[in-house]
Amino acid sequence: MIVQESASRLLEAEKTKNVIEPLTVTFPEITVDEAYHAQLEIIRQKVENGAIIVGKKIGATSKAIQNMFGVNVPDYGHLLDDMMFVEGETISLSQYIQPKVEFEIAFILKKDLKGHKVTTLDVIEATDYIVPAIEIIDSRIEDWKIKFEDTVADNGSSASAIIGGKPTKLDGIDLTNIGMVAYKNGEILDSAAGAAVLGNPLRSVAWLANSLAKYDVSLKAGEIVLSGALTSAVPIEAKDTFTAEFAHIGSVSVSFKE
Repeated sequence: MIVQESASRLLEAEKTKNVIEPLTVTFPEITVDEAYHAQLEIIRQKVENGAIIVGKKIGATSKAIQNMFGVNVPDYGHLLDDMMFVEGETISLSQYIQPKVEFEIAFILKKDLKGHKVTTLDVIEATDYIVPAIEIIDSRIEDWKIKFEDTVADNGSSASAIIGGKPTKLDGIDLTNIGMVAYKNGEILDSAAGAAVLGNPLRSVAWLANSLAKYDVSLKAGEIVLSGALTSAVPIEAKDTFTAEFAHIGSVSVSFKE
């Protein structure tokens, strides 16, 4: 009952743009496993209605994000084709409820990855290339008052993603020390290095592959994996433009309108 009701409430909130109280308040007994099953039920219904799974996102990988949302382990969500935008588009905020942006490194896979014993070397072998990305996160939970189970059920609080930069092979790239500078409306907003993501984004992707195995889900060749935010999430307002410039792999930008 908790799984179906949680999925139903979140789908209705997304459709109507009316937030709901935290699932952890409505169902204080909800478990992490039930929350992931609620996420899978939401994705199942969306796929049944024509959406296509194109990848996964990993959340709460950096201390900044964990501190912001009061969690201490990563989570994940699904990326669907209707969540993806082309760099250069100006995105309307009307489709979101309370959106924020995050700056990440995206992995594009050329081989399947299935846990339980995926290593960083396996991730390297399975990666076709990496690119910079911006994720738009959104919460169907009122005022982002989320606990871990809330964001898990809510598809990792994911909403959209923009892929940019230049496809770059992993050869010779030190992802631990790769630097990033983020800008908001042309002014420096924040900076970080790849080590902010579980010490190395490769570890993040390996963690994802192993965690998905519990639900008999694997990462597929051709899929996009957002490896986790390097810095804290930033609220969005109309007319904002955000850019993330990464060493070696280029930049990605997105602009917003009402």
